[in-house]
Amino acid sequence: MSSGKVKEEEQDGMSDLAEVELELKLLQAFEIYPPNKLQGVHRHFVILGLMEYLKRSFDRPFSSEEVLQLLDRFYNVEMLKSDDDEIDILNHEEEFSLPPSFFMAEES
Repeated sequence: MSSGKVKEEEQDGMSDLAEVELELKLLQAFEIYPPNKLQGVHRHFVILGLMEYLKRSFDRPFSSEEVLQLLDRFYNVEMLKSDDDEIDILNHEEEFSLPPSFFMAEES
């Protein structure tokens, strides 16, 4: 029974080691893809870059969800997401017209 427990600990130790290595690679990737660009229009490009960096480092594909879970260990990912309200404000169009006083000043 104790040999089974030792094997379990070894497996956990390997997974812990793999987790640490994964986190270290993510931190190295931050040199190329800075975390401050996780806000705004560059967000998706940074996530794609991190996915590609981790893929090359570990010879296996990483999904965007996996990368976001990793990022969540270091940052509050919810705070980095853009608000839909901000997007609505930016996309709001209003027809422009000059005020009538502008035309009266021209006539004088």
